[in-house]
Amino acid sequence: MLAHESSKAYGSSDALIGPPLSDRGYALLTLLCLGILLAFRLLALHASKVDLVMDEAQYWTWSRDLDFGYFSKPPMIAWVIRAMSETCGLSEACARAASPILYTLTSGLLFVIGRTLFSARTGFWAAIIFVTLPGVSYASALITTDAPLIFLWTLMLFFWVMLVKHQSMGFAILLGIAFGTGLLAKQAMIYAVLCIACHAIVSREAREALKGGRAIVAGLIAVALFSPNIFWNAEHGWPTARHTGDNMGWRAPYVHPFELLEFIGAQFALFGPILFAVLIRAAIRQVQDREDPRKTLLLCFSLPILVTLTIQALLSRAHGNWAATAYPAATIFVTAVLLEQGRRTLLAISMALHIVVAAVIGIAPAFARSWQPFEQLLFLRSSIAWEETADAVRKILSEAPYGAVLVDTRDLTAELLYYMRDVDTPLYAWKRKPDPHHHYQMTRPFVAGVPEPVLLVSLHSCRRSISKKFERMTPLEPVEIPLVSNRTRTLYACALSGYRGGDK
Repeated sequence: MLAHESSKAYGSSDALIGPPLSDRGYALLTLLCLGILLAFRLLALHASKVDLVMDEAQYWTWSRDLDFGYFSKPPMIAWVIRAMSETCGLSEACARAASPILYTLTSGLLFVIGRTLFSARTGFWAAIIFVTLPGVSYASALITTDAPLIFLWTLMLFFWVMLVKHQSMGFAILLGIAFGTGLLAKQAMIYAVLCIACHAIVSREAREALKGGRAIVAGLIAVALFSPNIFWNAEHGWPTARHTGDNMGWRAPYVHPFELLEFIGAQFALFGPILFAVLIRAAIRQVQDREDPRKTLLLCFSLPILVTLTIQALLSRAHGNWAATAYPAATIFVTAVLLEQGRRTLLAISMALHIVVAAVIGIAPAFARSWQPFEQLLFLRSSIAWEETADAVRKILSEAPYGAVLVDTRDLTAELLYYMRDVDTPLYAWKRKPDPHHHYQMTRPFVAGVPEPVLLVSLHSCRRSISKKFERMTPLEPVEIPLVSNRTRTLYACALSGYRGGDK
């Protein structure tokens, strides 16, 4: 069985890092450490001066119109944000609060999995290592689809471990529930099929676990749970499938070495440079020897994802966070290796580095409105002064009786919908082509019959391609919105009336 040598293999090596505790002691220590870090992250969200970034604002708008699907993602993120809004409020901190909570719960699951496979000490260190990973610290400051995905992925991993260990129909049912629910969080949950298949190829126990109708039951449950999203996509012309295909972006010459290097570099950053190096080295050794079935299981739930996305990065591109599902299992694997080899110094250096990163990520957003890097770096600049941008639009609306607001980009549409949620004037997205290219072009496209005059707002001037569709266009004075100290965001606006372009 998977854990048949856990105490023998790891009992002595565990003693190399800190005094030994009982299983209950490790469980309480895990709970205490995770609780302290969660409290810090929730307080940091409350103190943050960072506005919702575009994706977060978009997810929030989804949460105001609950459905079984949305343009680019399944519905779970909208459901999660709506639940937090109903219990906490509509602030940025409330919108984001589910993220650190879910990552904390994920870390708790990793303790349970680590204890099941190896020992309570391994579970403790796996939980602490994971919750302080640079990628997790960064993700905990935002609300994204990865938060519910990683929690449900780790839950699925636990049920798979238990199914392989006990070969029970009950765990097959639970596996199907976790898998199907995870598919409602993000498309990346489909990697579970690849991971389970890889494990079944190399493990007799895994193959036995799938027999007796257990694989069929788990699969049917997963499909049943995911089917509402399938029906939603079919009804709306498969927008999520088309968006996923566009994201893959395979194109000639199908060799993009710089994209590959960027993806690999991102993995060192997200998992930590020391841990990722340990992962690579130990994985090569484990693949060659396959001496420990527990490590083999964990690698089957991490390596196939990393290899697949490395190929994707070479063929086109792959964002660093696309590999997020590889790291729950990889964290337990690396933790077990470090404990087994007694690499106390290496673990201490890695933990110290990650704790510093976690502290900076938690504290820095509180100074976003006074810290100059937030206006110097493009990815940080996009996270501030959206409330002031919305105030500028609100002021223009107060100066004349406009019938609607027209926006030409997805990011500005999402930000205005959140920060102008108290404004009654309807907001529409300009649709350049017949087929929608983002959620707002699908759900709130500008069409004939919209009340006029229309206020067009843009960060890129009043586009001629839009204004020529109207009989009259009156440019308004651009508004300069200060960011931190030196840079500004320019908001362009013009009044339009006499729409003559038709619906396309």
